[in-house]
Amino acid sequence: MNPKVQIRIIRRSIVLVVMVCSLASAASAQWNEKVLYSFQGGTDGQLPGGGVAFDKTGNLYGVTIEGGSTACPPGWCGTVYELSPPARKGGAWTETLLYVFKGHNQNDGSSPSGALIADSAGNFYGVTSYGGSGPCVLFGTATGCGTVFELSPPAQKGGAWTETVLYNFQGGKDGDLPTGPLVFDKAGSSLYGATEFGGGKGTTCDAFYGGNCGTVFKLSPPKQKGGKWTEKVLHSFAGVAQGKQYGDGAVPNGGLIVNNESAVYGTTAIGGNQICRNGQGQPIGCGTVFRLHPPGKAGGVWIEGILHRFRGYPNDGELPSAGLILDSGGTLYGTTTGGGNQAEGTVFALKQPKERSGPWGESLLHQFTAGSDGAVPIAPLTLNAVGALYGTASIGGAVGGGTLFQLMLSPKRHTWRFDAVYTFKGSPDGSYPASGLTLGPSGSYYGSSQQSGNTGQNCGRLGCGTVFESAP
Repeated sequence: MNPKVQIRIIRRSIVLVVMVCSLASAASAQWNEKVLYSFQGGTDGQLPGGGVAFDKTGNLYGVTIEGGSTACPPGWCGTVYELSPPARKGGAWTETLLYVFKGHNQNDGSSPSGALIADSAGNFYGVTSYGGSGPCVLFGTATGCGTVFELSPPAQKGGAWTETVLYNFQGGKDGDLPTGPLVFDKAGSSLYGATEFGGGKGTTCDAFYGGNCGTVFKLSPPKQKGGKWTEKVLHSFAGVAQGKQYGDGAVPNGGLIVNNESAVYGTTAIGGNQICRNGQGQPIGCGTVFRLHPPGKAGGVWIEGILHRFRGYPNDGELPSAGLILDSGGTLYGTTTGGGNQAEGTVFALKQPKERSGPWGESLLHQFTAGSDGAVPIAPLTLNAVGALYGTASIGGAVGGGTLFQLMLSPKRHTWRFDAVYTFKGSPDGSYPASGLTLGPSGSYYGSSQQSGNTGQNCGRLGCGTVFESAP
């Protein structure tokens, strides 16, 4: 199966990619890893989406794309969970389901995707790919077009968390199938995000979801408490017009960057050119890195610039399926799920030009081989305080369940050194890591795997997924 097809299926939560991990003993790893929680499926969560977020007291928060309830077509409703650390060293982490989504029939979201983000008051924000009051239909069933939600902590400890739907996507010229995570603007008030489809432009992106090639949107808070949040589509992607070699990107990913000048940076999974093709041989494009510049005056049009059009195997990456990170020098970093000299994915950097109008310079920091280094990275990178990059590859490694890797710049600052510091082993360990990593207060990295774990029978041989901690 084409790697891009695999990723799209997992992110839409329709079916799981079949991947069997070997149970053979792993080769020696430089880092230690510990499973903090194995999801059980059923009324518990399964298939964790995105990474985890910390609160001020050390609890972890995240979402599961499935589990919780079966009342949400096209599948499970999904959950928001909390993991609390043990009271004493060596004890077990405790999971609490904070919210189970109710789906389109109850004007609620379903199938949350992407990591949660928090404001200064401890409220969490995220998106659901389906649900809400919108009119979208999939396979003849009304599913809704997705939502943006807020989850607020209880006034008293032990009380119930409160979920509020901030916006219901409507499809058409509006967005459809939002993908997370969201990001705040520099003031910490408005939210920015992306929808994979909708927007009213482009007709070649996905027949199941009504075509159109996706949007970047801004969601602004009400001026008065209790009022409605306001959505504005900043850009509708058009893809590549039929008969043209080059064009706009299509199917944008979440994980946008908003810089100090309010410019928005992100990636599109496909589009940009007609070079890369899907499993049916149809040209879909290799994906892009884009920038949206704010208008010069209120009410003006945002201006899109394409910083890079990926060229695909063998000389470049293709099909980026995660957002970007930005270092203090203005360099962008990201991953592609395919391309590179082995067609197994890449880690790339885009360096800001010295002259504002000049081209951005791309370099490939690592090209995956599907060997001990892993393959098909579908998650964003994490940058630490000394400039090292950390991430996960969803498959491959010494055992086959994926890897956790680091990239460190040499002292001469000319080359990057890649190390696969941990290989996921499959049950009872995790497999198919698909989230970005979160650096914890103790220096450990935390993330989730979408498969395996010690999960019993609820999720079949693939398992329900895990939350893990890893450190040198």
